[in-house]
This record gives sequence, C-alpha cells and structure tokens, in this order.
Amino acid sequence: MECYFDNAATTAVFPEVKELMMTLLDVNYGNPSSQHKKGLTAKDYERTATEQVAKTLKCMPKEIVFTSGGTEANNLALIGAALAHRRAGKHIITTPIEHASVLSTVEFLQKEGFEISFMEVGSDGKVDLDSLSKLLRDDTILVSCMYVNNEIGSIQPIEALVKLVKAHNPQTLVHVDAVQAYGKLKFTPKQLGVDLLSVSGHKIHGPKGSGALYIKDKTLIRPIIYGGGQQNFMRSGTENLPGIAGMGLAAEMIYTDHEAKMQHVREVRDYLVSEVTKIEGVYDHSGEAPHIASISFEGVRAAVLMRAIGDKGIYVSAGSACSSNKPQVSHVLTAIGLSQEQLESTLRFSFCEWNTKEEVDYCVEVLKETLPMLRRYTRKK
Repeated sequence: MECYFDNAATTAVFPEVKELMMTLLDVNYGNPSSQHKKGLTAKDYERTATEQVAKTLKCMPKEIVFTSGGTEANNLALIGAALAHRRAGKHIITTPIEHASVLSTVEFLQKEGFEISFMEVGSDGKVDLDSLSKLLRDDTILVSCMYVNNEIGSIQPIEALVKLVKAHNPQTLVHVDAVQAYGKLKFTPKQLGVDLLSVSGHKIHGPKGSGALYIKDKTLIRPIIYGGGQQNFMRSGTENLPGIAGMGLAAEMIYTDHEAKMQHVREVRDYLVSEVTKIEGVYDHSGEAPHIASISFEGVRAAVLMRAIGDKGIYVSAGSACSSNKPQVSHVLTAIGLSQEQLESTLRFSFCEWNTKEEVDYCVEVLKETLPMLRRYTRKK
C-alpha cells in the first residue's frame, strides 16, 4: 500500500485541473496580452481564474495578483509594502515560526535598513498578543503573521491580532501568509481585516508554480518584478496561463462541499493521532488545523524513521519540505520549547480528502514493526 501523508508539502492535482492545463498547453496556448483571437481567448481564461479565486475569498477580482507561488506572494507583500512605506517608518514585526519565505525576506529587509522585531510564541505555537502590543510603535509599518503554521498546524488569532494592530495605528499594514489555511479553513480577508494575504495553488490540488496575493483595494505596495506591466503593473511578465487557470479551477473545486471534505480530513488526522500515540514513546504536538499532525517518536531520529517507513510506501516530512534539504533543527519546534530529543525525532503527517483510515491502519502497523527495531539499533550505538 502507498500512503501519501505529505499534503502540506504538495498535493496531487485534481484530474479536471490536469485536463484544463493540457488544453491550455496544446490548444488554447495564446498569450493573454495578444490582441488576436487566441490571445483574447487566453485572456478569458485568465479572467475566469481571477474570478474563481476572488469568489473563494469574497473579494474583488482586481484585488488578486497571480504569482509563481506562496514564496513570491510573500516576497511581493513584504518587500513591496516595505519599499512603499519606508518614509512612514522602517519597523516590521513578524513571528519566529514563519515560513522561510517570510523569515528570509525580513532578513533581506533588515540588511536594507529596516528594523525587525519578533513576537513571542507559546508552547501551543500561538503568538503572544501581549508581546505584540509591547512591540508596536508609531513607526511600525507592517506586521506579518502566518494563519496556519506549516509544521505543527497551530492556528493564529488573526482577527484579534489585526484589531490590536489597527487600534494602535490604522495605517500599519497587516500581511497574512495563508498558504496552509487556504482550502482548509473558511475565511475572507475582509472578515480577518487584513491588507495583504498570500495563497498557493499546489496545496489545494492545483499546479506547482501557481499562487496569488490578495492586495486590499487602495493598499499601496510596490511591484518587485518590472517589465510589460501585466496584472495592472503589479507583476510584469507573460502570465503562466496553465498555472493560473489550473489554480482557479482548483480553488473553486476545493471549496465545493468544503465542510464535508474538511470533516473527513480532520477525522483521518485525529484517527492517526489517536492510534499512533498508543505506541510507547510517541507524543503529539499538533495544533488545531484539520490537516497537519506533528508527532515525535522517542529514541529515533526523524530522518531515519522517515526513510524507513518511506521504504514501505509511507511518505511524510521531517519539518517543512521547503527547508528539508537543510540539515538543521526546526526553528518552529525550537520556538515552542520541545526538548532536544523531541526536536530530533518529530515527523509531520499531513492529509487531504483522499486519505483514508485504512491508510492510517497500515501506517500504524508499519510504525509498530519499525520503531522497536530502530530503537534497539539506536541504543546499541
């Protein structure tokens, strides 16, 4: 049996998405900027996709800018906002448990003269709003906080965070990395009160290389890619039409019967947590998100266990897939205060609506067989 439990890293595309993309690769392959029939047809596909994503977020189509993924969306939000508002101040606040595409970007901005402050995070993986309150200043121009953590699944109190920020200064922008929330939770930027919000296509059964940034109407940010002025001059370059259209369709499909999909995902996730923690020396650190389980296995290194169960067709992650090629301890697990042994022995299981309890049963059986063997080997060493 093959069990793909790494859906927070990427998902398989919907068959309908694949079919649509193939049409745009070999039939309707025009450039949306061209003025002939094929170009106009391509523009119609782009317009449809924009409306599909906008509908899921209950925003205006003109507030959506397509990108090459969540990383570019985060870069555009942070760098674009920082450059546009540097005269008002150079202070930016974020959290120590952000995705690398945020942490690396604020590190770049720090080198460019901006001052970066980090909110405190509790053992539950949630930001301490009191610490945020103490960090806010008159020259704070941007606060960035992810909605759902990509390693442990903690859900941040975004609405309360926004109210706190805007009460201090209504002009301070709030950006939310919603890559792991989009398609899993029901929310809108208006409901959250945010100015900028990043989403990704390949986490919702859309194609890799697709993403979008919501930019609240009249919010001033600078583009970071210049050229032909596509997408209202906010993101120049010929549009990746197969990716854009594929993401649009995936967005529409993931939010169709959404409650039933996520109820199933949560049931499978909870079933795995319940069954696997019955094994001696196995502990759960998961947050509230329906699709992510963070589990530590006492006495076994995560990378070793990941490879061992991978040989049996069970695919999981040791931390974030986007940083898995770097042999370093997870900054997220460190921030929530896990012990050194737990830092070295935690795996992430992540689910979609296609996963089943039968897959979980197989996974648990494999773990029951594999863990004692690996633990004996570890103790001998």
